Amino acid sequence: MAKSLSKIWLRGLKRLLAIQTEHAQKTAKRTSARPIRAAANKPSSKARPLKPAAALRTPTRREAPRESRVRPRAAAWASGSWTRSFHSAPAAPGRLVNHLQYGLYIPSGHAHEALPLVVMLHGCTQSIDEFAEGTRMNLLADRYGFAVVYPEQSKHAHSHRCWHWYDSGDSAGGAEARAVVSLVDALVEQHGFDSGRVYVAGISAGAGLSALLAVKYPSHFAAVALHSGPAFGEARTGITAMDVMRRGTRREPVELVDAMTDVAQYPGMPALIIHGDADHVVAPVNADQLATQFLRLNRLIDADGVRKAGEMREDRKGGVVMRDYVRGGRRVVRVCRVQGLGHAWAGGDDAVPFHSSKGPDASAMVWEFFRHQRRPDAGHLAESTVVAASSAGR
Repeated sequence: MAKSLSKIWLRGLKRLLAIQTEHAQKTAKRTSARPIRAAANKPSSKARPLKPAAALRTPTRREAPRESRVRPRAAAWASGSWTRSFHSAPAAPGRLVNHLQYGLYIPSGHAHEALPLVVMLHGCTQSIDEFAEGTRMNLLADRYGFAVVYPEQSKHAHSHRCWHWYDSGDSAGGAEARAVVSLVDALVEQHGFDSGRVYVAGISAGAGLSALLAVKYPSHFAAVALHSGPAFGEARTGITAMDVMRRGTRREPVELVDAMTDVAQYPGMPALIIHGDADHVVAPVNADQLATQFLRLNRLIDADGVRKAGEMREDRKGGVVMRDYVRGGRRVVRVCRVQGLGHAWAGGDDAVPFHSSKGPDASAMVWEFFRHQRRPDAGHLAESTVVAASSAGR
């Protein structure tokens, strides 16, 4: 059994690295295929004589910067401030310091406003710069007026920058989740962000850590968005994490939720789940299991998985299947399945690894879901506050 799981883990890791390698090769091929204009053999009769200083210059070839084939890059067009820094989080067992690197984007023109804050958690092998460019979330921040923070996993913690989403222990995923929460608290205090409108979103391993944050720290976040993410609660090691990513959980999703938290006392968490049907890194079955888990966390189904409140509405259009789970006219859980999308951020900049122009704009969808959510007051667990969600008709 252990040998079989080891093979699954290795194959999954190879698939993940192969995506990045294939993208780099395609980029290099596009660059090398660009024609170079040759200088004319005959001098133009209308050419002006060179000035002496200019005549001494040695002509050099300057390569044009790689540009998106979809839309302008976020780094080039965003008008706010981008700051890279680190946060001294609570030390984990066995570590004297716990520095969490991060990038913070604040749109211009909102100096005296309590802005919402979106936490964006990258996936394995990604940097925060790539994640910001590929998702173009900063451009949306300019348009709608919210701040974005991108925590970055250290290569010292994981050689491929993967978050330890599957291990909630104090020295692994649990410490990483605490560090993110500590960072959020520090930013809210320092910049005056609206603590009732803090949201968390992630892709792949970042989605896994986002789910862990939603389950363990619901009082800090108003909503969660999980893109290409694994179901939670079953994996305990890297090997079993790969097994979940490939096949989904073997135990019932509701059973896993009930083992992790007291659902009766849980304040609820609106959730958006996006997944590609052609994802060969995290199997699409994980999206269905995540939906079941958040339906349970929001008390729309009972311990047997039977619906006890609300209704389900489905819409199919242009290769996208959208399922909304609604209660009282308000959306609690939304699941978006994109036909033909692999392990990549939908509607993103496909010049950046793990982003694809295929499908709807996931970043716009995430903010549209987030913008109507507000975290209820601490300790207020009334049933009506569980769904601080957007109108289902929107």
